[in-house]
Parts: sequence; structure tokens; C-alpha cells
Amino acid sequence: MQQIALAAGVICAFIVVAYFIAIDQVRATVANGVAAPAAPRTTVVKQLETLLRPVSRLPADRAIRLRHKLSQAGDPAGLTPAGFQAVRYSLAALLALGGLALGFILPAGLPYIVSAPLYGLILAVLGYLAPNLWIEQRIGARRRQIQRSLAEATDLLTLVVESGMSLDEGLLSITERFHNALGDEIGKVLREIRLGRPRMAALEHMADTAGVPDLHHLVESIVQSDQMGVPIARLLRVQATEMRRRQRQGAQERAAQASSRMVFPMVGCIFPVLWIVLLGPAIVQVLNSFR
Repeated sequence: MQQIALAAGVICAFIVVAYFIAIDQVRATVANGVAAPAAPRTTVVKQLETLLRPVSRLPADRAIRLRHKLSQAGDPAGLTPAGFQAVRYSLAALLALGGLALGFILPAGLPYIVSAPLYGLILAVLGYLAPNLWIEQRIGARRRQIQRSLAEATDLLTLVVESGMSLDEGLLSITERFHNALGDEIGKVLREIRLGRPRMAALEHMADTAGVPDLHHLVESIVQSDQMGVPIARLLRVQATEMRRRQRQGAQERAAQASSRMVFPMVGCIFPVLWIVLLGPAIVQVLNSFR
């Protein structure tokens, strides 16, 4: 068993040393490339993407879907689909090594030859799935931020447009006022407009990417008003009122469901303790009388 543990330790040490040697080679390649005085520093994610490029390539359809999910999550750390896959593989490999070591330290009554690969496999699967769960959590958080801020942002946009300013100036005021997911999405729209993309096309792309129904309805209304020549200020006022109504209706629905959701905690946590407190002394007296 000591020989197996020693062999596993040697293998892990070899993998770690090879990993750092590969990183040093990547850094040297970048340094010996095009000499740029203000070149940005290569991040760890980019290094992993370069190192694992042969195995992190994705088919075109999967890469498009993953690119869409990363855009919905706010492009965390500037991840590309290949970089995200490299992070997944790297995390799975590191946790697999940790699982092998844990299998030798805590075999849980199993032979080392069984516990080490089993722990390594379980932790490798968890490491591979964890980044995807993190992305889904970020997407949900950003959608909730946009939903909470949308009604107030529509009110602000309405005031700006009614004061005689343009729609672009109203969008710029939103980015200055809201430093959250909604402000980031509006900032992307303004950057696309400056690069020459049509305003309505940029707004529709934002609505499709964000995945928030209220934002999609608002953008559709703005596009229709632009096509039909309807004053946009009146339409924004109607949309803001409708969003407030839907928010109030959703709050009322959640308040109505609170009583039914409290049934399970009360039955599982409060009632048993209450019965113990009420019936405990009586049960003790009954048991003493039988003695």
C-alpha cells in the first residue's frame, strides 16, 4: 500500500511540474512574439485556453449556444467558449488529483485501489459540472437584477424623452444611473450603436440575449413605435405603468403563496417541538405512575 501511495504522489508531482513548465513556455512564447510596449497581461484563463486548445475545441452549434449563455451571464472574466471548456477540464483534473489523494487518506473501509479512483471520479465529475452551475446561477441573478430595475429605468427613460432629449441620451442616462446588469446591457447597446449597428437591431439583440420577458415587450413596443411613427414618450409611459402593475400583481401572488409555503416548516419544525413541550411533562408523569 505504501508503494501505491508513493507512486500516486510521484504521478501527481509530475503532473503539477509539467503544468507549471507548460505555463512558463506559454509565457515565453507570448514574450517572444510581437513586442508591444502596452500589451495586456495574459490571464490565467487565457493561458489555460492556449494550453488546452487541442482538447477544448467545440462543435460550431455547441460553441454558439455556450457563447449565448456566457453573454447572458455578463461575459465573466472575458471567457470564450474555448476558455470556458478549458476551465472545466482544468478544474476536473485538479479535483481528480485531490480525490486520488483523499482516497488514500480516507479510504472509508475500501481498498486503496478502489477508493482512490472512486473519489477521483466523483470529484472530477463535480469539477466538470461546477462551472456550468455557476454560469446558470449568474444568468438567473442578472435576470433578477434586470427585472427589478426595469420599471424604474423605464420611468427615467420616459422623463428624459418627455423633456425633449433623444432616445440615445435616455439610454445613456440609464447607464449613468444603474450600475448593475441592466446598465451593462444598455452600455453594450450604446457601444454597438457607436460602431454603426442600427439602433433597433441593437435593442432587439439585447432583448434576445437578456431573456427577460418585460424587457422583450418594452423593446418590441419601441421598435413598433419607431416603425409606425407613434410618439415614443407616450408609449414609454404606458409601458412603465404596465410594468408597475405586473410587479404589484407578482408581489401579491407571492404574498398569497406565503401561507401555503409555511405549512411544511410548521409541520416539520414547529409542531413537533410544540407537542414535546406540551405533552412532555404529562408523558413523564404517566411513566412515573406506571413505575
